[in-house]
Amino acid sequence: MEDISERTLELTRTYKAPIDLIWKVLTTPEYIKVWWGPEGFTNTIRTMDVRPGGVWDFTMHGPDGSDFLNYYHYLEVNPMKKLVMEHRQHPKFQIVVQLIPEDNETRIVWQNIFDSVPTKEDTIRAFKADVGLIQNMERLGQFLKRSATFTN
Repeated sequence: MEDISERTLELTRTYKAPIDLIWKVLTTPEYIKVWWGPEGFTNTIRTMDVRPGGVWDFTMHGPDGSDFLNYYHYLEVNPMKKLVMEHRQHPKFQIVVQLIPEDNETRIVWQNIFDSVPTKEDTIRAFKADVGLIQNMERLGQFLKRSATFTN
């Protein structure tokens, strides 16, 4: 089996939120557009078809006015367990999100798996993808704290 660790950014976080809430904020346009991305970013979602073969087409708007077009293909959708999507334009990478229930909390293992080590290094250098992933997970946590009533 291939060792992908050198071309992967990975974070694990545990949130005080039920797994169904986390799944909902990962797969529902009106929720994900609020928290997705690094600090200061907003999102315009054109399409979010969460199913194998479906696409997520959106633009991230940076705080400096820059726009970043994003187009992901969903490869695996296993509700309440795992989500795999592929960013096919440059930089090429997959996002693998695994959800693990732990009592009244949910652990998320988030991996950005790049097509090569140079792609990973270039993406970190050009876009600060390592810092962005941390901020994305922090924003998710903040959103979950404000969103506990969504599961009702």
